[in-house]
Amino acid sequence: MKKTFPLYFLLIALAGLNASCDKTLNALPTQEKVDDNVIVDQKSAEIALNGVYYLLVNVTENRTTGLPGTTWAPSHEVLPARFAGLIENYQGPSQADMHTLKSRDGEALNIWSEGYKLVNAANGVIAGIDALNEQKFGGKRRDEILGEVCFLRAYANFKLLAYYGEFFDINSDFGVMIRTKPVTVSTIATPRKKVKDTYDFILEDVDYAIAHAPETNPNYYATKWAAILLKMRVLMLRQAASDYPMVVTLANQLIEQSPYALEAHVEDLFSTKGLASKEVILGTKAFANQIAEMEKYYFRANYVYNATPFLLDLLKNDPRANWMIGTVAKRQVFKKHTGGQAEAKFIFRLTEAYLLKAEALAKSNGSLTEVRDLLKIVKSKAGITDFTALNAMNTREQLTMEVFRELIRSLVAEDGSDWMALLRLPFETVKQFNGNMKEKWQYILPVPYAEYEKNPTFGEQNPGYGW
Repeated sequence: MKKTFPLYFLLIALAGLNASCDKTLNALPTQEKVDDNVIVDQKSAEIALNGVYYLLVNVTENRTTGLPGTTWAPSHEVLPARFAGLIENYQGPSQADMHTLKSRDGEALNIWSEGYKLVNAANGVIAGIDALNEQKFGGKRRDEILGEVCFLRAYANFKLLAYYGEFFDINSDFGVMIRTKPVTVSTIATPRKKVKDTYDFILEDVDYAIAHAPETNPNYYATKWAAILLKMRVLMLRQAASDYPMVVTLANQLIEQSPYALEAHVEDLFSTKGLASKEVILGTKAFANQIAEMEKYYFRANYVYNATPFLLDLLKNDPRANWMIGTVAKRQVFKKHTGGQAEAKFIFRLTEAYLLKAEALAKSNGSLTEVRDLLKIVKSKAGITDFTALNAMNTREQLTMEVFRELIRSLVAEDGSDWMALLRLPFETVKQFNGNMKEKWQYILPVPYAEYEKNPTFGEQNPGYGW
């Protein structure tokens, strides 16, 4: 069934749910009554699912035109690359760059707020479908919709754990809230979970999505293949010894059995092909003729962000520097996302599967020859032909570091993959690459004070921070 945003808003209007979703922190009023008033059959379930996607791409109203536009860059591209020390505002470092954010700072709120809005909307769809007779759906579409919704909820919870929970300590008490019902007055009081429980819940959702999400879908909607790559991300974040073989298995499944293929020339993704590329597993589709000010003007065209010496060093003598870095007013600016496909954003693409497989092999007992071969495949798509230095790397430590460097070169400013790659290194190495990281508690952000105001049962603030 074709999904359309206008139909979603029409249905919400008819339901009388016209409160602004910006008025609460993690409650989405347009979804609160979805189980009672909105989802009554397969058609309305499809429309409600589309509303969850609407939140995934963070649709906002353009301040100039008044028309809707997707806003992906601030939370998914800019902030993570700044946290990693790869780009920096031309006016100088901010609290985010210096890792000195406080719980009342707006930049600590955005990822939290967006994540829980997405979770809440997903919960509304799940509740609505669970209340329906299965005969309201044709074929296996009921399970497919639930598979897509579980993927979206898992994606949101993964982001929340990665940015606000002690993901690096499976025994930590500092996980995140796991909401399973739409937020109401009676359900808003929710304590945070332990890290292990958070991982378990996310992986349960991901496994359901792998089993039930569609195998084929437009690449701006979820599939089992996107769920497989999400599971790889989750396992690499957890980094248990037993996780690495599973990452390799999942990567093989994705690389060998999926319909996706690496782009022959990676620059084409950003200059001409966008979502038309067979490499894109999941991306965000722009509205027709949208002008997304936060992205086009402030990030994607005006060259507000300089490439830091860290990034410049990683791209030294690399062909990608020719189109990812430019000179404006004697500044070395980051221009990766300013090509002809500036409004297309990539959440998951096949390159990441190759590199996560290489990292998992390097960190376990995998073949170092295979690690080098995977790196050569990715590097060749960037125009690299001389592998002399790579061939001379014969230890796990050397190849682990080269996988990290290639992850940054390939995925800088793409959905936080750069920041997560840095944090998977030993802490002493992290501090060498990013001098602003002094303590390990800086791996994560403070839980926003606004959550504590609305939900005093949440629990303790993250270590190193205060309310």
